[in-house]
Amino acid sequence: MKFGVRKPSLRKMIAARTSPARFIRHNLGLKAPRGWGWLTNPRRAAYNCVYSRTTFSLWGILTKLLR
Repeated sequence: MKFGVRKPSLRKMIAARTSPARFIRHNLGLKAPRGWGWLTNPRRAAYNCVYSRTTFSLWGILTKLLR
């Protein structure tokens, strides 16, 4: 598990917002409501919960400083 600062990747940020799977899911309304990750994929939900608590983003720090 990673601890500390996340390394941002512009390529991955763009790919996540322009992927065909995301486009299809949003247009057909196949997404589960927020907070249902434990029902759809418990293993990934647990990993994401721990990862988000043990790492932090440079973008988050910058936005807090510039507010």
